[in-house]
Amino acid sequence: MNNYGVNELRRMYLEFFESKGHLAMKSFSLVPHNDNSLLLINSGMAPLKPYFTGQELPPRKRVTTCQKCIRTGDIENVGKTARHGTFFEMLGNFSFGDYFKNEAIHWSWEFLTEVVGLDPDRLYPSVYLDDDEAFEIWNNDIGIAPERIFRFGKEDNFWEHGAGPCGPCSEIYYDRGEKYGCKKPGCTVGCDCDRYMEVWNNVFTQFESNGQGKYEELKQKNIDTGMGLERLAVVVQDVDSIFDVDTIKALLNRVAKLSNTEYKKDGDVDVSLRLITDHVRSCTFMISDGIMPSNEGRGYVLRRLLRRAARHGRLIGIKGKFLADLSTTAIELSKDGYPELEEKKAMILKVLTQEEDKFNKTIDQGLAILNELEEDMVKKGSRVLTGEDAFKLYDTYGFPLDLTLEILEEKQFGVDEAGFKVAMQKQRETARNARKTTNYMGADVTVYQSIDPTLTTEFTGYDSLACDTVITALTSESDLVEALTDGETGTIVTEKTSFYGTMGGQQGDTGMIICETGEFKVEDTIHLQGGKVGHVGRVVKGMLQTGDKVNCMVCEKNRQNIGKNHSATHLLQKALRTVLGNHVEQAGSLVDGDRLRFDFTHFSALTPEEIDKVEALVNGKIKESLPVQTEIMSLDEAKKSGAMALFGEKYGDSVRVVRMGDFSTELCGGTHISNTGVIESFKILSETGIAAGVRRIEALTGDGLMNYYKETELALHEAAKTAKTTPASLTAKIESLLEEIKTLHSENEKLKSKLANDSLGDVMDQVTEVKGMKVLAVKVLDVDMNGLRNLGDQLKDKLGEGVIVIASIQDGKVNLMAAVTEEAQKKGAHAGNLIKAIASLVGGGGGGRPNMAQAGGKNPAGVDACLSKVSEVVAEQLY
Repeated sequence: MNNYGVNELRRMYLEFFESKGHLAMKSFSLVPHNDNSLLLINSGMAPLKPYFTGQELPPRKRVTTCQKCIRTGDIENVGKTARHGTFFEMLGNFSFGDYFKNEAIHWSWEFLTEVVGLDPDRLYPSVYLDDDEAFEIWNNDIGIAPERIFRFGKEDNFWEHGAGPCGPCSEIYYDRGEKYGCKKPGCTVGCDCDRYMEVWNNVFTQFESNGQGKYEELKQKNIDTGMGLERLAVVVQDVDSIFDVDTIKALLNRVAKLSNTEYKKDGDVDVSLRLITDHVRSCTFMISDGIMPSNEGRGYVLRRLLRRAARHGRLIGIKGKFLADLSTTAIELSKDGYPELEEKKAMILKVLTQEEDKFNKTIDQGLAILNELEEDMVKKGSRVLTGEDAFKLYDTYGFPLDLTLEILEEKQFGVDEAGFKVAMQKQRETARNARKTTNYMGADVTVYQSIDPTLTTEFTGYDSLACDTVITALTSESDLVEALTDGETGTIVTEKTSFYGTMGGQQGDTGMIICETGEFKVEDTIHLQGGKVGHVGRVVKGMLQTGDKVNCMVCEKNRQNIGKNHSATHLLQKALRTVLGNHVEQAGSLVDGDRLRFDFTHFSALTPEEIDKVEALVNGKIKESLPVQTEIMSLDEAKKSGAMALFGEKYGDSVRVVRMGDFSTELCGGTHISNTGVIESFKILSETGIAAGVRRIEALTGDGLMNYYKETELALHEAAKTAKTTPASLTAKIESLLEEIKTLHSENEKLKSKLANDSLGDVMDQVTEVKGMKVLAVKVLDVDMNGLRNLGDQLKDKLGEGVIVIASIQDGKVNLMAAVTEEAQKKGAHAGNLIKAIASLVGGGGGGRPNMAQAGGKNPAGVDACLSKVSEVVAEQLY
């Protein structure tokens, strides 16, 4: 067997599967595309998910890749053992509904035995317990004796991840020999020791699982093969671990040289050598894919790995900065398979150096503080660092939590991780509340102030909607960065731009910025200090970095709609001056792709006739298709030409004049259409006052107006449908319904009155006399306050002179009403005071005039007591 290197094995694998009709695709980025379930790509299959699920069509039904992957689940064990690493390469051959078990098994055997030259007698396949088909292929076709084929259960040989496609696996193990074994009797395939190493895993995706143990056969069966390149190299090169294979060992040797140490001489030093080697590989590849150090998400994974490596460098005596040096070695060793490492080398080294600089400024202070905190814990007899202290180390000295955990663990201390999370959440909320000055994307204004002040942007968008240019600066929402990657929001600054930045009431352009490696969707364009233009938005594909050549492409439809609305405001201003008088001045405006808003000086609301005149004049000028011409001239020339200037606006020596035929001439820096006919139509939606002497018109043109009519028409049809009529008959239908409602309301009131009377019954026999005055206190059910008042009027007619109190229980609540006749009032009876005195007994309160009062209450149980008290209160009131 030849001692093939990592780069050779990668090439051999991809070429072998190309010979079997596979398309060799370059590794996908470590940043997942449109997949929020993953922070980083962690398997060869992960970026191909859309092809497996059928969301996207694959470029070919057979594909092979060598995918860069990062897994951080075992980060705390990296370095401590020779088995663990965060970065690895996954070789894969995939079939999307093409070949299945037969070819997959034959080709895996052919590659391992004939291409790589592994001894067939040292290879042992395993199959899923019930997968007789795979067993037969291994036994009958390949010729492996039954006792050498291992059947394993679901845990080992069935790939399943919740609901969705799943299936059995067939793995291939290699016997590395007794020297790697545990020497225990019965040591065989499946043992935890390092003798039998799994080198190949064929996943046969043949079922759809509902996640509850029910499986259905898939129509399209797929193959998903995974084989760790470094693991294969361990077997082929017959070395102890991944840290001993050619490329990784060369990097580890460089770390040992920088630290004047030797591998496998000192256990603690070995931990640091392995950790630095692994983490530098991860950091190099992550930065090459545009991931920047930050305190969130992928960027935080990078920062943790980077700072951990920096700290371990100090532990083994490396002086000064060293990460860029090691990264140069890592690039040299891996660029054969990943040429982008060489292309992005300058950026990778710059980012590593900047981040290492940042950490070096605070690490010594942080370690000293941590030392003091350890001493405090010893004095207090505590073994756990508080969450607040751990957060202070993170916030002030840049110590990621796992770095603090690792340092303390070495001395048998722990950290209150829950307390750390609470402190972190509190700080985020405080920062959010404190951030007052932001643009709409939420980027802190101070981020823009850290951009090189000498940079400027030339605007070329009057004449063209596209331009080729170069990225001069990039920011995330919180930092100046070297790159932005898939899914990230941020701001791009370029040398030139065809994008108009929000200014003079005109909304900024939207569109795309595209380069060879990525696409950025521009959602807003803004002016930054010092003549720079910021394109604010989101990376929708790949990555973009400083220095990239890009193509700026403005959304033509949106720019055209903005132009229609902007040109219409010029026509509107002139029309207002024509109809209302020359006292009209612009007091503000807002134009975007959907609508226009125009504020102007005028001292009264416009009459419907004036609005009609203005609208007709603007639409008349649109029909005339007046040419829209722009000219640069001196301010004096512009004024002589009759151009309207904005009151209070400061202008430079040369100004841009926009002329629409002989009708309108204004100073304006915005974008317009070529002639007024393009506007199509103009409609005023509203005219309102917004301040003393300032009016506001909101209006629509072109597409915006057609959409408005569409929505209005839809609403009209919906209303007609609800009213069970046609739009043409809707007014008549509404009038008839209103008449019907009026009649029904009248009938309802009569019925309520009758029901109230029926509920009351004949109560005249309940009348009592108090000091010669008639008093009636009665109870009814389900009568509202309006009904009680009507009843009161009827009872007064029957009673003559006296005092009436009616209590009604309705929906678990109490309504109370008191009525006092004129004679009774003369003798001292007072309805308001009477209600005040009795309402508390039903859990309520109220009052009113001497002749009529009412109250509400929450306690129906108190009604009888309340009515019993009436005579007592009246007796006190009467003279």
